[in-house]
Amino acid sequence: MLKVRLIPVLLLSGGRMVKPIRFGKDGVRDVGFPATTARIYDSQDADELILLNIEKAKDGINFLIETLDDVSKNCFVPITAGGGVRDMATIKELLRHGADKISINTYAIENPAFIKKAAAKFGRQCVVVSIDFKEVKKGRYEVFVDRGRKATGLELVEWAKKATELGAGELLISSIDKEGTMKGYDLEAIKLVSKEVNVPVIANGGAGTRDDCVLAVKAGAAATAASSLFHFSDSNLTQVKSFIFNAGVPIRPI
Repeated sequence: MLKVRLIPVLLLSGGRMVKPIRFGKDGVRDVGFPATTARIYDSQDADELILLNIEKAKDGINFLIETLDDVSKNCFVPITAGGGVRDMATIKELLRHGADKISINTYAIENPAFIKKAAAKFGRQCVVVSIDFKEVKKGRYEVFVDRGRKATGLELVEWAKKATELGAGELLISSIDKEGTMKGYDLEAIKLVSKEVNVPVIANGGAGTRDDCVLAVKAGAAATAASSLFHFSDSNLTQVKSFIFNAGVPIRPI
């Protein structure tokens, strides 16, 4: 069995690292400098890092590239970068500046063939399709874009399957309802997606305790991503990894 990964998420806006609650619907908190935080996570044995630009402006991509430069000089773990990726040139630039994998979200929905094109050019292992979703009614999950403001009409599992068929090497699924609340992952959504795709599923949105990470893995996640858990709780990355290991979950040793 592959070892489970624990992945801190760094959300970037306005030259800083921020933490929205429910994709900004319930506010946004400034949480510091990304390069400094990334070094801390690296020292605590993070398995990977995810850096996501959440600005719509072109400046957001430029800041993401600058941040990648800073982070990759001092961190030695795989980095996934994304947010605003809409062309092959941007992917190439992000990889050149230190990213190992690229996250594609909105543009993958607008132009699904882009997933296939990116996988063919850079390798399937490089392509992470990020999917933001809400539970629109009991048991039905819909995909949203534009930081959770725009419904797509796509059902979560069906889009996850299609993205995988087109060449996604991993899926990052983020619950809009849970994000930043620290009330636990959407375990049902994780179960539904994980059993229908044959690529690793990274669960994101809602982690507030060490137990939440264990529950997400038991629901089928190959990796758990979190930010509030590390920013605002009394658990650091090393402590969470130890807890997961002691719970019997196969995770890379500290």
